[in-house]
Amino acid sequence: MKLGIIGCPGSGKTTVFEALTRSLSVMMAKAEPRIGTLQVPDYRVDVLSRMYQPRKTIYAQIEYLLPGKSPAKKDAGKEQTAWSQVRDCDAIILVIRNITGIAGDSPQLVSDFLKINQELMISDMVVVEKRLERLENDKKRGKKIDTDELSLITQCLKHLENEMPLRKIPVLAAAPGLRGFAFMSAKPMMVLFNNTDDDDVMPDIPNITTMEHCMIIKAKLEQELNRMSEDEAREFLTEFNITASATDRVIQMSYSLLGLMSFFTVGEDEVRAWTIHKGTSALDAAEVIHSDIKKGFIRAEIIAYNDLMDAGNQAEARKRGTFRLEGKSYEVQDGDIINFRFNI
Repeated sequence: MKLGIIGCPGSGKTTVFEALTRSLSVMMAKAEPRIGTLQVPDYRVDVLSRMYQPRKTIYAQIEYLLPGKSPAKKDAGKEQTAWSQVRDCDAIILVIRNITGIAGDSPQLVSDFLKINQELMISDMVVVEKRLERLENDKKRGKKIDTDELSLITQCLKHLENEMPLRKIPVLAAAPGLRGFAFMSAKPMMVLFNNTDDDDVMPDIPNITTMEHCMIIKAKLEQELNRMSEDEAREFLTEFNITASATDRVIQMSYSLLGLMSFFTVGEDEVRAWTIHKGTSALDAAEVIHSDIKKGFIRAEIIAYNDLMDAGNQAEARKRGTFRLEGKSYEVQDGDIINFRFNI
C-alpha cells in the first residue's frame, strides 16, 4: 500500500512526510521523490509473536511517497508536482495549510483544496482526451474499438468537464476497464489540515469536512516528537494531550480509506500480518501469500484472533472446537488466523 503526499507550496507536506515516516530533513534534488516505508503497528502481531516465539515476526507495511517537482513549461519560474510519480499510488494524502504562512499570509483552506483538485482533474482530462482522440482515429481507419471503454472514457470526460473528481463516481472509479489509466482524481483521498501546535479544532468547512476523509495534524509538533527519546516522547504526549501519534492515526485512516484489513499466519518459523481488502475470499487471500497456494488450494483452517485469545493457546482452542475448515468462497474476516491446506 502506497500513499502519495501532495499539497500547495508551503502547505507543510515535507514536514508531514518527515513526521509520518520519522525521517530527518535531507538536502535532495527537488525532482527526486522521497519514499518512506513503515511497519504497520498491530498489537495482535505483538501478542501472537509472544505466544508462538517465532524466528521472524513480520508486520504489514505501508509506504508514503513525497513526489518531486518538475519545472514548469517555458521556464515560467514555478515548479509543478510531478504527477507521474503519484500515479502508481493507491491513495492520496492532501495536506492543507491551516497556519499562518512564512510571509504572514492567512491560510486559504478552500482555495488550496480546490486548486489541487483542479490540477488532479486537469491531469486526468489530458489522459482522457488523448485516449478519445486515439479511439476516434482507430474508428476512422476501420479498426474495431472497444465500445465499453469508449463509453467509460466518455463518461469520465463528462464528469471532469463538470469539475467532478472521479472518486465521487464510485462506479467509474472502480471500473476494471479504467484501471490501467490510474486516474489521479479517481484515487481515494485523505485531507490533512496542518494545524498549529495548540489548535485541536477541525476547520468547519462543510463542503470539505463532510464530503472527504479529513483529520488534523500538527506536523511540526509531530516532527519534533519523532526526534525525542521514548521517555521524552511519552512526557510530550501527556503534556499536549495526544493519545496517539499522527503516524498511527494516519495509518488507521489509510486502512479505512482503502477498505483494508489484516489476517495472520502463525508458527514457529514466522508470525506475519497480511494486508487484504475487505470482502476478499479465502482463495484470493491464499494468492497474497503465494500463487501456488491458490492453485493447489484445498481448505483454509481458520480461527478468529479473539477466539484464540479466549482459549489462551492453540491446544485449548482445538478442544473448544473454535478452529474450523472453510472453502474457497469463505470471506476472510479482520483478525483471522489462517493455515492454508494446499497440494500442487
